[in-house]
Amino acid sequence: MTGDEIRQGFLDFFRERGHTVVPSAPLVPEDDPSLLFVNAGMVQFKQVFLGKERRPYTRAADAQKCLRISGKHNDLEQVGRDTYHHTFFEMLGNWSFGDYYKREAIAWAWELLTRVWKLPKTALWATVHTTDDEAAALWTQVTDVDGARVLRFDAENFWEMGETGPCGPCSEVHIDRGPDACDHRADPAHRCGVNAGCARFIEIWNLVFIQYNRDEAGKLTELPAKHVDTGMGLERVASLLQGVPTNYDCDLLRGIISRMEKLSGRRYGRSAADDVSLRVIADHGRAVTFLITDGVLPSNEGRGYVLRRLLRRAARHGKLLALDRPFLHEVVAAVVHTMGRAYPEVVERQGRIVEVVRDEEERFAATLDRGLALLESEVERARRAGDRTLSGEVAFRLYDTYGFPLDLTEDILAAEGLVADRAGFERAMEAQRQRARGAKRFADAEAAPEMIARPAGLGTRFVGDRVVEWESEVLALVAAGRETRGPLGAGAEVDVVTAETPFYAESGGQVGDRGWLETRDGATRIEVLDTQRIAPTVVAHRGVVRQGAVSVGDRLRMRIDVARREAARLNHSATHLVHAALRRQLGPHVRQAGSLVTPERLRFDFSHTRPVGEGPLGEIEDQVNSQIRANLEVWAEEMSYDQAIKAGALAFFGEKYGDRVTVVHMGDYSVELCGGTHVARTGDIGLFKVRGEAGVAAGVRRLEAVTGEGALDLVRRHEAVLREVATLLRGPEEEAAAKLEKLLAQQRDLEKRIAELQGKLAGGATRDVLADARRVDGVTVLATRVDGLDDKGLREMADRLRERIKSGVVVLGTAQGERALLLAAVTKDLIGRFHAGNIIKQLAPLVGGGGGGRPDFAQAGGKDPARLDEALAAAYDLLGAGSR
Repeated sequence: MTGDEIRQGFLDFFRERGHTVVPSAPLVPEDDPSLLFVNAGMVQFKQVFLGKERRPYTRAADAQKCLRISGKHNDLEQVGRDTYHHTFFEMLGNWSFGDYYKREAIAWAWELLTRVWKLPKTALWATVHTTDDEAAALWTQVTDVDGARVLRFDAENFWEMGETGPCGPCSEVHIDRGPDACDHRADPAHRCGVNAGCARFIEIWNLVFIQYNRDEAGKLTELPAKHVDTGMGLERVASLLQGVPTNYDCDLLRGIISRMEKLSGRRYGRSAADDVSLRVIADHGRAVTFLITDGVLPSNEGRGYVLRRLLRRAARHGKLLALDRPFLHEVVAAVVHTMGRAYPEVVERQGRIVEVVRDEEERFAATLDRGLALLESEVERARRAGDRTLSGEVAFRLYDTYGFPLDLTEDILAAEGLVADRAGFERAMEAQRQRARGAKRFADAEAAPEMIARPAGLGTRFVGDRVVEWESEVLALVAAGRETRGPLGAGAEVDVVTAETPFYAESGGQVGDRGWLETRDGATRIEVLDTQRIAPTVVAHRGVVRQGAVSVGDRLRMRIDVARREAARLNHSATHLVHAALRRQLGPHVRQAGSLVTPERLRFDFSHTRPVGEGPLGEIEDQVNSQIRANLEVWAEEMSYDQAIKAGALAFFGEKYGDRVTVVHMGDYSVELCGGTHVARTGDIGLFKVRGEAGVAAGVRRLEAVTGEGALDLVRRHEAVLREVATLLRGPEEEAAAKLEKLLAQQRDLEKRIAELQGKLAGGATRDVLADARRVDGVTVLATRVDGLDDKGLREMADRLRERIKSGVVVLGTAQGERALLLAAVTKDLIGRFHAGNIIKQLAPLVGGGGGGRPDFAQAGGKDPARLDEALAAAYDLLGAGSR
């Protein structure tokens, strides 16, 4: 059974039992600043457990991508050193939100493990919390597990989201893999057992029963609704079902390791040191691939720095396997091959992933050797001095100058029996931060909501989306992060809170209104640039005092920018039609995953795993325009949340709903929960045009479109471009595509003929340049310049020359505009004496470049073709100690 089959089998099992299969959330958490990455299956359901979000389903199942590399769950240092830690892994889970509870969770877990996957019952053990008599009883009532194999533990079987909040007992399933699996056999005092800390007994599945809330005093209170949260590592269960000894031997990882075996020439299982490096690269290759897929790019802070650390740690392990050239982009290809069926977005974005990985690896390669040389000299110095600690200043220099993350330095030191002075490193880092800050000043913008929400009864009433002017009293002012009563004069940036407002505060993806606040006499004028809800009942009009002064207690006339509001209204209503059309065209799995509604355009994110395609995209555009032409009535009604969901209303991503909600109808075509502004009839939208569709995260697509005047403007611009192309092609517009294709075919034919001519030129030039060959210390060396050839032509010429001279070294150079290209080739009989990669590595800096390659062949580019002749002359010096 393959990993793909195991994953799908799990999801199908729970789908058949009434669960909604939910796509994996991206590795970057949505609306959760407490986490760098999703590290468990429950993260995307966290707001449900906290009672802050309602879902249209009460049972769910998923396969969640996870990354554990920071905070409490940080497995980075262990990855590679053993056979079961990972940074990236998949968590299989099933969930109940106030629906079923312990009985079903236990019964279904046992059924899947023993009846479907046929794991031996005699090898399985269950654990429960010491106080959970209910779960202990259920294990013997709803399964046929041996009662003696139901064990009780304390802390090991109690799950908590944090120091406070939802929590509860958990029940785990463990499997006995037999005495040979124990990794503590050398310890005579060790006794194998569940939770005894050896690899013989391993946990398969954790069933968490969320039934309490822990307050700040530590008191546990029963929750009104009880939930189930389960998690099972896919890699671990795959290794069990495939009958292989470790996670790294299952098909989800072994194919990646096999690719590394071919690249490095090393065999997994023959050397403990090589095995560590192969495991690190396989693991980090998966993590890197999915991080970039989900939109993370290398940088020096936050998530981008984690990605950079992984890439550089993997690159260093490649160095340990004697790989002196970029290789990680080839690991990406192996990851895509293994994971692409389950996550088609990695296939779609493979080109971009490879580009990012190759760029980062080449950037690090330029400093890796110099950094290693510095570290080696410092290790030797420490040894001579009898010191086992590398100074924090040197560790920081490696980080700051050579791009070595601290954990990479610590990895290298650990192999030498040394450690880094972390405190000294942090001091050096902080000193740099202080220098960078200088005299920079900043205000705490987040203080404003807390400060102005303090007065009792403070709140803002929205007077309705059909009202464009109003008059109200100023209740509070905030400027430079501080609450003030004013007056605030011209030029002041200010948040104005009023008792009532016609301004729409940003919500549901629709941007906030703009407009003006003015006193009756016109003496004071405030331009509103944005409107935000900064507390549940408080709306801030964010803007600049353009004239006069404003104080708390002033009465202001409030005018919204009507044209901007109307344009946003069109786009917001169009998103509802888009949502309905997507579900009709692609299927009911489509759910909104985010949106942005501005006066100029709309952006709609939705759950879908594959590109939509031109055909279906055209159908969706046609459906939306059909509903616009039908001029459907648009109306809103208020009802309870439960009534709305039962009536088929769709809920919006990221929105928090109370007990009473507003439901927006567009005829019988669309019914959604929404508090935004909308047209009176769909015909008001006028025209809808799709601008593009693309992937933005794992399982999430993005559609961008325009409406009304924006759509008409888009059509006009497209028509203008078509007319211009037709004019250039000297034909009517309807023949433009055919004429362009004919021109492109002619271009391809010309390029083919040019390549043939270059091949002939290279062949002729070969005979001419052989006259420049010299004997250097008994070896034929040819270093010469050949202009007029592209990269491919130069490589072909090098191969011909190598064949002609039989035994020797060839170094060729060519100028290509503002770029220089150097190439070295060594015949097979001389590879033991000369290394083409090392030759190029020493010559490339002379033309402002860098590079390397194999012992028999290498090339490099440079930015200074004026020094090409100097570099070629240096080749003779390099190979012959100055011999001419």
